Amino acid sequence: MKKLLNIYHTAIKPLEDAYKYNELRQHEITDGEITSKPMVLFLGPWSVGKSSMINYLLGLQGHSQELYTGAEPTTSEYTVVMHGEKFRIVEGIVMAADSSRSFSPLEKFGQGFLERLVGVEMPHKLLERVTLVDTPGIIENRKQQERGYPYSEVCQWFIDRADLIFLVFDPTKLDVGGELEMLFRQMKGRESQIRIILNKADNLATQDLMRVYGALFWSMAPLINVTEPPRVYVSSFWSEEYAPDTSRELFIKEETSLLEDLNQVIENQMENKIAFIRQHGIRVRIHALLVDRYLQTYYDKLGWFSDPYEVFHDIVSDPDKYYIFKSILAKTNVSKFDLPDKEAYQDFFGVNPVAGFKQLSSHCSWSGGCLLEKIEKAITQELPALLSSVSNAADTPPAPAKAAPAPPPPLPGTCEGPDCQEKPKNRWRRQ
Repeated sequence: MKKLLNIYHTAIKPLEDAYKYNELRQHEITDGEITSKPMVLFLGPWSVGKSSMINYLLGLQGHSQELYTGAEPTTSEYTVVMHGEKFRIVEGIVMAADSSRSFSPLEKFGQGFLERLVGVEMPHKLLERVTLVDTPGIIENRKQQERGYPYSEVCQWFIDRADLIFLVFDPTKLDVGGELEMLFRQMKGRESQIRIILNKADNLATQDLMRVYGALFWSMAPLINVTEPPRVYVSSFWSEEYAPDTSRELFIKEETSLLEDLNQVIENQMENKIAFIRQHGIRVRIHALLVDRYLQTYYDKLGWFSDPYEVFHDIVSDPDKYYIFKSILAKTNVSKFDLPDKEAYQDFFGVNPVAGFKQLSSHCSWSGGCLLEKIEKAITQELPALLSSVSNAADTPPAPAKAAPAPPPPLPGTCEGPDCQEKPKNRWRRQ
């Protein structure tokens, strides 16, 4: 983790600051975010069982610490469930003010949002390794301004930082509206982290369940533009027994697979962090190359009697005319799929005058080298080498113990005994 922090601060952040990347993406990375635990985000319509699923994973049913659930829209806050030495509630303004946490950047969304942010700390084995985030349900007939805070921007902040996204539905809420479409647009490029949950499945007979499963895919198909759709889990994620005459064996296997999926994210925490920082570095590099190209074109077109504002406005308004983006694709390790929207730079330069930037060639020194060379070395050499070392360490078998080892704990979600038909056992859940 120290090596990762050092690479970020010495090779990526200097270029990020020099070209004000945070004002383009609104994504400021802090040390707390880099060192934080994996985050699992729960999204979906209201009253589909998101809070009940968290209670189930943590074994909180019947405990005073369980998240409140009900048939009506009950979760109006963003609830961050995390590890602590004792149970306590942490207000949003406290979470944002604590720079040691990864939530300090949320302060930019205003006091209206911080009043709807709450942290729940409790001692728990699962929370020692992962943080769970419960969100307000999607209500399609509600305007965003009625929420009192920028809902889409807040969702984007959590989506950008989530290691796993559970998109939860139930058989009665499969409609797709404006807010759900917006969420899928925000999750573009992160499809591999999405898991779709069809919850409360034991409320349906097997034939009806198959029809609902098909209807779910029919609703989701226009929103997911990838060749391989996200994994769908079908079960009832709560502590109650399954309803009689339902697909018990299927539900047990689905819960087992989901728990193993969650465990895989936890085990791959370090690899995911390195990949995340490398992806961030690629975006920063592309942004710096684009700004540099805008500057170079501006200086080439600026004549003695030209109006500087008119010249640059023409370039920003029609970058294709000057081959701004096409010229970047000729660079090494630049994919057209990583290029940001052209319209974003109209807003970016609207608040950041061109005079406030220097060309990349000016960011070089005899002692420190060039910022562009540093970030390229981090992307192509240092971060892949760090990832390889972490992967090799994970694959190295432990030294054999002298004494006979104790039997390993059951995998998360496994059911002991060949004919076991009980709900899957979660090694992290409270007994």
